[in-house]
Amino acid sequence: MTKSPRSFKTHGQITRSDIKNGLFEKMISESETKGHFRRLPEAERDKSRLDLLSTMPKNSDIWLFAYGSLIWSPMIKFIEKRKAKLFGYHRKFCMWTKLGRGSPDHPGLILALEPGGSTKGIAFRIQAETIEKELKLVWDREMIGGSYVPRVVKLQFIENNKIENVDAIAFIMNRDHENYTGKLTVEEEVKAIYGAEGPLGKCEDYLFNTVKHLDELGLSDNKLSSLAKLIKEKKHTLI
Repeated sequence: MTKSPRSFKTHGQITRSDIKNGLFEKMISESETKGHFRRLPEAERDKSRLDLLSTMPKNSDIWLFAYGSLIWSPMIKFIEKRKAKLFGYHRKFCMWTKLGRGSPDHPGLILALEPGGSTKGIAFRIQAETIEKELKLVWDREMIGGSYVPRVVKLQFIENNKIENVDAIAFIMNRDHENYTGKLTVEEEVKAIYGAEGPLGKCEDYLFNTVKHLDELGLSDNKLSSLAKLIKEKKHTLI
């Protein structure tokens, strides 16, 4: 029996098997035919990945920077993970989602990286021998709509009071994409996130999960925590 896209809600995240068996792509394709989503073809996703990899050292492990759902749902196989800080970009709800955690009638918001400031997150080290397989899974998940620009960035590990810099792959907001929100006020973010829901579940749960895991890792993001508090207060006043 074919699994329905609605079943994503049972675990609230995309799994490795969802990508490998084509379920995620099917969900996207169905939405595309209805005019709710514009899918980046697989050939273009592959070219994007291979172009970026061509700028990096051959036969070497690669670090991938996680700042949102990749922290609590990495999906990939990795051999090491470390706390890291990215300078020059900050984490922000600046991408509309009309599908994953939103709908055409009530688009939700997804995190992306915007220029300026810094961001704390997790760096995953992918073994050289598995880079092609693992990064294809990442690209088929993160680049399915072309809303990000993948880039090689400089990370600084923030453990053991020792400074160590490495190159890593990170997904930056594509400001030319139709899903870019531009600058939103906190009130607009609350309005968009509260009540938004899609095949992957509620948009607020995406926020709450990210805040929870950042807090547990000792990487708390005050702006995200304040946003989560506002949404919980809004829920409470409407009960």
